[in-house]
Amino acid sequence: MKVFIKNIKDYVGQEVTLEGWLYNKRSSGKIKFLIVRDGTGFIQCVVSKKDISEQEWDIIDKLHQESSIRVVGKVSFFEKAPYCKHELTVSKFELVSNSQEDYPISHKEHGIDFLLENRHLWLRTPKQNAIMKIRHRIIKSCRDFFDNKGFVLVDAPIFTPNACEGTTELFEVKYFDDSAYLTQSGQLYMEAAAFALGNVYCFGPTFRSEKSKTRRHLTEFWMIEPEMTYIDLEDNLKIQEEMVSYVVQEVLKSCQDELKILERDTTKLENIKAPFPRLSYTDAVELLKSEGSNIEWGSDLGAPDETIIASKYDKPVFIHRFPTICKAFYMKPDPENPDVVLGADLLAPEGYGEIIGGGQRIDDYDLLLQRIKDHNLPEDAFKWYLELRKYGSVPHGGFGMGIERCTAWICGVEHVRETIPFPRTIYRIYP
Repeated sequence: MKVFIKNIKDYVGQEVTLEGWLYNKRSSGKIKFLIVRDGTGFIQCVVSKKDISEQEWDIIDKLHQESSIRVVGKVSFFEKAPYCKHELTVSKFELVSNSQEDYPISHKEHGIDFLLENRHLWLRTPKQNAIMKIRHRIIKSCRDFFDNKGFVLVDAPIFTPNACEGTTELFEVKYFDDSAYLTQSGQLYMEAAAFALGNVYCFGPTFRSEKSKTRRHLTEFWMIEPEMTYIDLEDNLKIQEEMVSYVVQEVLKSCQDELKILERDTTKLENIKAPFPRLSYTDAVELLKSEGSNIEWGSDLGAPDETIIASKYDKPVFIHRFPTICKAFYMKPDPENPDVVLGADLLAPEGYGEIIGGGQRIDDYDLLLQRIKDHNLPEDAFKWYLELRKYGSVPHGGFGMGIERCTAWICGVEHVRETIPFPRTIYRIYP
């Protein structure tokens, strides 16, 4: 009976077949211990020389790391077994393909550049395996959250005909006899979709060409971006905190083994439940000044600023009503104070910075047109976007959450480059 390691606990006392790869091995006289992985988990397989043929024993003796193998054996519970509390007593062994003996990622410390150069193989290690599975759960939980609330998934284009917020952070690409840009965001298209379908969301890759080298930045990353009609800023923030709370609790429920592999302090995640604290930008500036910062009102918050603010809370914190000059042309000014916009950033605790940005969109045609002109954007390119305000405009808003930053925070890993299968940064596009 073929089974997966993730389900091995259901087969105690039974003989099963595992198909996978040799992660590690060690010997103790006439007993060999094989650590086998199959993509769903890792398990120790115990091979006694008396239980298998001489030929099988010789093959095992010459096995190299990452050889692909098939083993048959009896499952038993063993509290002290590595990786999972079960092991397999092997009665039959088959070599599918022997790996070369110069497998690059041995069981020793390697530098980060070396590991990134061998990312295609680094993914096979327990820690990276765990991160990818938690990333999967985060994405699934986001989609479940919105699907259960009746949102409609709408795919936004990756090629866009114009620079939505200026060209400094966009990748320009040849598009037949013209030029196009790789998308920064699906938001503008989600606004059109929301006016047609009600509450919607998109999920896909986005691209930023800013030459940032920080641990929070990638040039290609994934975002989930909902857009909602007939809502105000407070409605928007409530959806955000409900979604983040749901995602964190789902990870805690479904990824206990992976969090243990990462040695994540889950007590800090258990407290992540709505509501989240809210702090105005103006109050945030005063807080930063009291901590010795030289920030002035009107400046955007930098990573050190975000870290200082977040350190005051054990939950994510909303910073709302940023200065109008700091935010995109489509952000709606606060009617009570046009110098600030009805938007907010959500800062994760533990120094992980902004994971969500969003807010109200301008729903007035004349004001939006003026903002497009103020930002020196091409009016013709935004004709379709302006028309949304001509034909049945309503109050609406949304947000975008970066999957990699959220994953880094929940996993407790330092750099976002470990939270995407094949990271793209200013200096890396291989493998």
